[in-house]
Amino acid sequence: MKTYCLEVTGDYACFTRPEMKVERVSYDVMTPSAARAVFEAILWKPAIRWHVRKVEVLKPIRWMNLRRNELASVISTRNVQTAMKNGKGDLGLDIETDRQQRAGLFLRDVAYRLHAELEFIPAKDPQGNARKYEEMFERRAQKGQCVNQPYLGCREFAAQFRLVEAGEQGSAPLPETRALGWMLHDLDFSNPADPQPRFFDAKMNDGVVDVPPFEEARG
Repeated sequence: MKTYCLEVTGDYACFTRPEMKVERVSYDVMTPSAARAVFEAILWKPAIRWHVRKVEVLKPIRWMNLRRNELASVISTRNVQTAMKNGKGDLGLDIETDRQQRAGLFLRDVAYRLHAELEFIPAKDPQGNARKYEEMFERRAQKGQCVNQPYLGCREFAAQFRLVEAGEQGSAPLPETRALGWMLHDLDFSNPADPQPRFFDAKMNDGVVDVPPFEEARG
């Protein structure tokens, strides 16, 4: 598997801690699942899978508090299924009556270098090969092309990205070491109807968070 590196930056970020329930509180550092989503925003195909191996933190960890308006509810799956069956239905939500304010603890002025391996799955494309998809990703990343705009945890926090070429000397990671606690690795989709979160004990050593294989993460 070939490893690629992306440098991503943004004004704001929120990698939400699932244990916080209603209020949005970010992890200190970008999660592997959020990093994977950045790579998939540039290139995703059924025959490839991205494995995040390392996250480098390039800027000091800075916080901000923000209160914002959100909807208190979502459209129910049952209503959607009924509308699809009948060919019509009222699926709207009134933002004036369903609005509520929620507090959030977000990151600001962030920058990361993300390292991930591109795995080719031959069973999904018997006529293809790994190099075909590697060239597709390289071409798109070099031109700044993406399927959808990458984001930093929440879709409203857009990310700018660039491909870091092999041998390129970039800025040094943040010279800081700290324990980050149990962090979300990714979701286990073994049962698509009920995906389960998997966690790992994250540590930042001199600005670098090494990500273990997903198989080593705990439920």
